[in-house]
Amino acid sequence: MQPKSLLLIDDDLELTELLTEYLSPQEYSIDVAHDGKTGLTMATSAKHFDLILLDVMLPVMDGFEVLKKLRQTDLTPVLMLTAKGDDFDRIFGLEMGADDYLPKPFNPRELSARIKAIVRRIDHLANNQQQLVLSTAELVLNPTNQTLQCNTHPIELTGTEFGILHILMSHCGNLVSKQQLSEQVLGRKLAAFDRSIDMHVSNLRKKIGQYSENEKIKTVRGSGYIFTESLV
Repeated sequence: MQPKSLLLIDDDLELTELLTEYLSPQEYSIDVAHDGKTGLTMATSAKHFDLILLDVMLPVMDGFEVLKKLRQTDLTPVLMLTAKGDDFDRIFGLEMGADDYLPKPFNPRELSARIKAIVRRIDHLANNQQQLVLSTAELVLNPTNQTLQCNTHPIELTGTEFGILHILMSHCGNLVSKQQLSEQVLGRKLAAFDRSIDMHVSNLRKKIGQYSENEKIKTVRGSGYIFTESLV
């Protein structure tokens, strides 16, 4: 099996060495950058990365600026490494298009589990390209090439956003809990006060709202979400 290619952008030399030693035997190929500018250059080079691990506090260019510039041209999954207890960093990163976050300090096993969850999602989509296109009067969601159109306008989605919308549309008219979305898309249980799913849904609403005035995702407070339009 071809090793999955990871890009680790972090200025902590000891941590990057530890993670490289820990993850390499798990069939990951790891490239490392120790500042944001170098990391962005590597991330946007010709080399393909399956996942980017991106620290927030970086020299030269911080992690948010790296993510902002990356998302202008690239939808590679990004796992943000944030300061423990800093809710602003987590929410801001998710708003800017990060797929998930992990607060420092963390157990390497927890990081490995997060990476595996994202990789599984990528492989699942790649191996299930014959899934049916999901369409409403305004939306067309195509699992084959992971694209979304709203009233013929193409909308770029991150892998996490695509996964959430696919589940919601597949269960149109029915409540899908935040816990279910977190487990199926992020590969982890939803922790108390975790707003990850809320932020991804908010991003979806903003993107779709550029081309449609009709609210398509209803919030059921304290429970989850319902995709309100019928499939055609």
